[in-house]
Amino acid sequence: MLRTVAGGVTLAVRAQPGAKKTAIVGIYGEGAAAQLKIAVQAPPIEGRANEALLRFLAMTFGIPRARVELVSGELSRSKVFLLRGVTEERATSLIEEQMGK
Repeated sequence: MLRTVAGGVTLAVRAQPGAKKTAIVGIYGEGAAAQLKIAVQAPPIEGRANEALLRFLAMTFGIPRARVELVSGELSRSKVFLLRGVTEERATSLIEEQMGK
């Protein structure tokens, strides 16, 4: 789900567009293939869900929107985001906090 890379971490996400609100709802899959499941209020039309995810991740990890990049999965529910300036430890802590652990 999280992988340390030069300058930050990548985060594998499973998007669930068209939800009542944007929020982390759990983990999708297991092991190395696990993805953070995020319900997205925006519909998957004209990139709206992707933009909503970018803003949500920036807010969740406390970084500017410009430091969050969609690396792959633009047209898929399975996506990978690059979070610049975030450590794997901090990302894990913030995800657990959001999930209420």
